[in-house]
This record gives sequence, C-alpha cells and structure tokens, in this order.
Amino acid sequence: MRVLSGIQPSGRLHIGNFFGAMSHQLKLQAENECFYFIADYHALTSNPSPDEIAQNILDVAIDYIALGLDTDKTVFWRQSDVPEVTELTWLLSCITPMGLLQRCTSYKDKVSQGFSPNHGLFAYPVLQAADILIFNSEIVPVGADQKQHIEVARDIAIKFNSTYGEILTLPEDYIIESVAVVPGLDGRKMSKSYGNAIEIFEPEDSIEKKIMRIVTDSTSVEEPKDPDKCNVFALLKLLASPDELAEWENRYRSGGMGYGQVKKRLAELMIEYFRPFRKKRTELENNIDYVKKMLADGARRAKAVAAETLARARNAVGLGR
Repeated sequence: MRVLSGIQPSGRLHIGNFFGAMSHQLKLQAENECFYFIADYHALTSNPSPDEIAQNILDVAIDYIALGLDTDKTVFWRQSDVPEVTELTWLLSCITPMGLLQRCTSYKDKVSQGFSPNHGLFAYPVLQAADILIFNSEIVPVGADQKQHIEVARDIAIKFNSTYGEILTLPEDYIIESVAVVPGLDGRKMSKSYGNAIEIFEPEDSIEKKIMRIVTDSTSVEEPKDPDKCNVFALLKLLASPDELAEWENRYRSGGMGYGQVKKRLAELMIEYFRPFRKKRTELENNIDYVKKMLADGARRAKAVAAETLARARNAVGLGR
C-alpha cells in the first residue's frame, strides 16, 4: 500500500510526537511504500520568520532520519521542493465548494488559539488534499481527531473526478487507534504551544530536571496511589517492560512509595531509550550535506510521481492539450 504522511516544521520534536503518530509512521515502512514529507508550505500559515522555518526544516529532517526513517525505502522530501503540488492545489481550488471549507473545524480552532485568520489558514485543506492526491496515496495514517482532513480530500477528489473523469485516486484513512495521548509536565496533552513538552533530543540533564517537575497530587508517601490518574505512570507505560510496569502498579496501590522514586526511574528509562537515537543525531549534525542529499533524492523521487498526476489533471481540465 502507498502511505502518505506529513509533519509541519514547527520546532524540535518532543516525546508526544514520537509516541503519538511518529512511531507508527516508522513501523509502516516495513511493509508499505511510504511517502513522508516536511510540510513547509503548511507551516507558512503561522507566519514564522525565514530563519526560524529554515532551521526547523533542517531539524525535523535530522530528527526523522536519526529516529529510524529509512530513506532507501521511504520517499522523504521537503514539500516546497515539489512545486507541482501547488499547481494541483489551484486546479482543485477551482472545483472546491466554499461550503466544504466553511465546515472545516480546523480553521475556527486555529483562530481561537490566536492564529492570524489568513487565506492560507482557511484554504489549507485544499493544499492538504493536493498533498495526498498528487501522490496517488492509498492510505493516510491519522488520529481519530484528524479524520475530517481525509474526508475533505476524498470529497474534493470525488468532485474533480465527477467533473473531469477518473483522474485522482481516492485515499482511505488509516485511524491509528493505539495513538498514545502523552501528558505533558502539567498534565495537559504534551504540546510545544503549552510549554509542557520534553524534547526528544534536549540535554539528558534537562530531561531529568523536567521529569522531576511533572505535576502529581498531594498524596503522602504512606498512602496508596491511583496509577491510572498519575501523569508519571502514564509516561512510564510508554517505556517500561510489562513486568516492571506491573511491579510499579503494585507499589502505587500498596502505598509506601513517593512520586520522586518513580520519576527517577522514568528519567532513567527515557534517557536510556533515546540514547542510541541521540548518538545518530549527533552524527547527522556533523554531516549536514548528507541530510540535504537525502532530501534532494527524496524530492526527485516524489517529483517523478507528482509530475505524472499533474499532467493527467492538466490534460483533463484542458490545459495540457
């Protein structure tokens, strides 16, 4: 199956990104034809500075490769290096009903969060549809809260095909049922915008200090504790073996354990888990030319597929004749 997914270059990746969607994306490489891109066009909707977006693009590329993205098997590129997607976006825009975009909840959500209400933010579902459709994507892995994005892409493809013929492949959503909702330091969902994230590649001593700051309740050491309501235990579930997790759960329910003990163990596990990836990232930081070459190779492979789809679409609407 051809799988497509993108990630916005909005800053350094945190463990919520990894244990949320990213780890599933990497697993899909084994048995599928994966197309993964850095969505820098989409990142422009929040008006980042030129220096910021340039650095974020490079950081995301390094992070993904360090964490196990196989550029021999997976097509990995920077979105703006395949400009065919923006031309298809215009062709799709001309058949996309305004009502469809007005029903999208993401625009209202972003504006309520303080984003500038610009046209790019409003119309980005069409660009997202072009991202998906130009590569003949069959499945797009998303969390349940993002299902609407795939439905919009399908609606746009159906409208285009009904107008001009069967040109575009209809994608199917691939709901990642097991996506972990990773709590941040304050108990809310981990997010850079909340300032509660633990970055994957920040210094190890900083990771330990942040974990020791995770919010817990005021239950005394002697009293039993509920692991199902504890942010530290929720993170521990991502890293500990089943046997160790069962042991900690027993200690929670039996009492006599302070939160500091489990926080210390969580820090050990997290640092140990990401240490090999950290080593790989350091190697990549010292070989930026290699990273840029991987992105250029990916763009070339992605462009070959995109050009074929765009040619069919241009011919269908009468521009390529």
